[in-house]
Amino acid sequence: MLSQVIQDAINEQINNELSSSYSYLAMSTYCERQNFMGCARWLRIQSQEEYGHGLRLLDFLIARDGTVKLKAVSEPAVQFKSIAAVFEQALLQEQQVSKQIDSLYELALKEKAFAALVQLQWFITEQVEEEKTAREIVAKFHLVRDDPAPLLDLDRELGGRMVEAATAATKQE
Repeated sequence: MLSQVIQDAINEQINNELSSSYSYLAMSTYCERQNFMGCARWLRIQSQEEYGHGLRLLDFLIARDGTVKLKAVSEPAVQFKSIAAVFEQALLQEQQVSKQIDSLYELALKEKAFAALVQLQWFITEQVEEEKTAREIVAKFHLVRDDPAPLLDLDRELGGRMVEAATAATKQE
């Protein structure tokens, strides 16, 4: 069984992942209201992926006979100065989640929670990809700036994201 310290930390990360999901959902609705349907779709899929990350930790805690303690999720930002600002916020959010996962990994190492270390290794690898993807999207927005034609192309590109790819990454392996 996991120590109470590790259980509490995993429960906190479950909340962090669900908060991230909620934040992406708010970003998606903002983009949809701005008629950037591709961006909205990409962000909604990202919301689903983050929710899946929370469930992955929840399932791990249950499998280790831990106690799940769901907490309130704070209200996310719903207004942004631009579509580019939405993705800049997404990048910051992913960087914050990476720090949270790193701290949880460090705690698990200190507590000798080896099963948690194995589980968290997946999250560390996932966060490298999440940050890379967000950074690439932000760079593209900086390149196109406010030029309508490339913005519409970028929106179309982001709208091509497949749900299966996002949800497959959240399943236990």
